[in-house]
Amino acid sequence: MPSTDEIRQRIEAALPGATAVVEDWTGGGDHLKATVVAPQFAGLSRIAQHRLVYDIFGDEIGGPIHALSLKTSTP
Repeated sequence: MPSTDEIRQRIEAALPGATAVVEDWTGGGDHLKATVVAPQFAGLSRIAQHRLVYDIFGDEIGGPIHALSLKTSTP
C-alpha cells in the first residue's frame, strides 16, 4: 500500500505545479482523501479533473488504494 506521502509525491510529479494534501481517511491506509490544486484543471469539468488524478494510479484504484476521495481546484 502506498503511503499518503507517496501518493502526494506521485500526484505532484504527474501534474507539474500542482499541490496535493493527502489524508488517510480511516487509518487503514487504503481509504484516502486528497485535495489537489493544479493549473492543469483550468477549463476542465470536475469529472475530467478527477480523471486526470485517477489516471495517475490506474489499476491501483480499487486495489491497494481501495478508495480515493478527491477535491480538485485551480490555483
